[in-house]
Amino acid sequence: MLIMQTNSWIPLFPEQASSFAWQVDYLYFYLILVSVGFTIPIVAAIFFFIVKFREREKYATPDEIHGSMVLETVWSIIPFVISMTIFLGGAVVYYTQYRMPDDAMNVYVVGKQWMWKIQHETGQREINELHVPVGRKVKLTMTTEDVLHDFSIPAFRTKADVVPGRFTYLWFEATKPGKYHLFCAEYCGLNHSGMVGYVYVMEQKDYENWLQGNVTGQTPVEQGRDLFENKLGCASCHSGGPQQRGAKLEGIYGKEVSLVGGQKVVADDEYLRNSILNPGAQVVEGYQPIMPTFKGQVTEEQLLSLVAYIKSLSGVTATGTPASAPPSPVSSGTDAGSGNTQGGGK
Repeated sequence: MLIMQTNSWIPLFPEQASSFAWQVDYLYFYLILVSVGFTIPIVAAIFFFIVKFREREKYATPDEIHGSMVLETVWSIIPFVISMTIFLGGAVVYYTQYRMPDDAMNVYVVGKQWMWKIQHETGQREINELHVPVGRKVKLTMTTEDVLHDFSIPAFRTKADVVPGRFTYLWFEATKPGKYHLFCAEYCGLNHSGMVGYVYVMEQKDYENWLQGNVTGQTPVEQGRDLFENKLGCASCHSGGPQQRGAKLEGIYGKEVSLVGGQKVVADDEYLRNSILNPGAQVVEGYQPIMPTFKGQVTEEQLLSLVAYIKSLSGVTATGTPASAPPSPVSSGTDAGSGNTQGGGK
C-alpha cells in the first residue's frame, strides 16, 4: 500500500533498514493481531446477543443467570497475559532504541523552521541530508533553534522529539545501503510538510570517499575550542593555574560534581549546557557565582561545539571513547588573563 507525500509515493510499510526495525514491526503486528482478535469476537457477540435476546414479550421476567468462576478466571487471566506480553515487548523495544551505545559515531543535528542542519564529527555539514556508513552505529545529538520538531526515519523505525532548550538523542545502525526518507513528524508551522530530506546509507569505502570529496571545515571540537579560548574568553577563568576563578573542566565530564548547598550532580551534556546558559543555577562548591550567562550570545550549533570541546578535555571523543591526549584548554600563545574576565562561577 502506498501513500502520497511531497509529490512522491511512499510505502505505508517501508522496508526494514535498521538493526532493530524487525523488533518494532513484530510488536506492531502483534498489537494489530491482538486488536483484531478481540474486536471480531466482541462485535460478533454483540450482534448475536441483539438477535438472541431481543424483546419478545412486554415486561417479561428474564431467567436468572448465576456467575461462573471458571469464566471469571479465564477472562481475567487471558487479558493479563496479553497485557504483560505487550508491556514486555514495548520495554524491550524502548530499551533497545533509547539506550545510547558507547561505540557510536556522533552526528550533531539542529532543527530550524523548516530544515535540518547536520554536522559530522569530522566537520562536514549537510542540509536536509545525512550520509552514514552501513553497519555502523550512529548517535544523533539533537536540539532546535525555535519550536518543537521530530526527527523521524520510517525505514529505520525510529523517531525522537527535538525539543527547544535541551538535548535529545537518537541512534540507529543501518543495515542496507540505499536512500531513505527523513521527516519532521511534529507539526512545526506552515511549511512543516516541506521539512523533509533523505538519509543516504553507503558502503564504508563509499562513505570514506564521500567524506574526502566534501570540504571539511572545523570539527565541532575545534569550533568549540575557538569559542572557548578566543571568541568568548572562557579560558580567562577556566584556564587553570593560580589565576583560575572558574571550576576545573579537565576530567569533569561524566563525573559527580559537588554544588553549593551540598547537592551533587553528574556532569553530562545537559549539565554543561545549563552551566553555559544559566550558570547561577548550579554553582560548583568552592567557587563564587560570578560567571555571566551566555544565553542569547551563542547559537545552538555553538552550544553543541562548546559541549563537544569540554568533553574532549576529559578525554572523551565524539564517539564516546577515551582520547589519547585531550587538548589543552589554552593554546600556546593564548593569554590566560585575556578575554572575558567576568566568568568563572561554574
